[in-house]
Amino acid sequence: EHGNLGEFKPQDLSNILWAFAKSKESHPRLFEKVADHILELDNLREFWPQGLANIVWAFANAGESHPRLFKSVADHIIALDHLRTFNPQSLSNILLAFVKADESHPMLFSKIADHIVALESLREFEPQAIANIVWAFVKAGESDPRLFERVAVHTVALDNLHSFKPQHLANIVWACAKAEESQPRLFRKVADHILALDNLRLFNAQDCSNILWA
Repeated sequence: EHGNLGEFKPQDLSNILWAFAKSKESHPRLFEKVADHILELDNLREFWPQGLANIVWAFANAGESHPRLFKSVADHIIALDHLRTFNPQSLSNILLAFVKADESHPMLFSKIADHIVALESLREFEPQAIANIVWAFVKAGESDPRLFERVAVHTVALDNLHSFKPQHLANIVWACAKAEESQPRLFRKVADHILALDNLRLFNAQDCSNILWA
């Protein structure tokens, strides 16, 4: 082994970990070395939002447990003045990573919810990001009625739901029901969309089951 990883830019480190996790190439010592390096840094200011998202996503999907690293990333995000530099995909991936890694951090979820609720609109959020965010909140056991209300209002106001895949619709209504967030207009919108479809060939058994359960 050579010395430290000081010559590696933050983006390089996040891309390497992402690539290993995406390729399903297991290498625990690599992940541990990168985590140790990150934890030795004075702060994480050099890491772009997508880089932070890629790192926790990589650890979670590679099955590499590292609570101290997740706490460091969460503490960094919580301490930021705002999250305007985080795009919806990064926010979604960060939440999903914490859920998949079974790392509880209520203040992180609260910070992200505050950010989303305060936005002028959610038009930058793809259906997948919206569905993943509310799903992650429920899976993490984090409740935020304002967030669910915001998502419901946004979805109901859309001209149609054609851009939502069956799994997106299933995850959104499942999350609302599981969180005991009553959103009758949202449920009506989803039901009307499904009823207007020619067939349900794109809906798998799990989608149908979750929608009916919700």
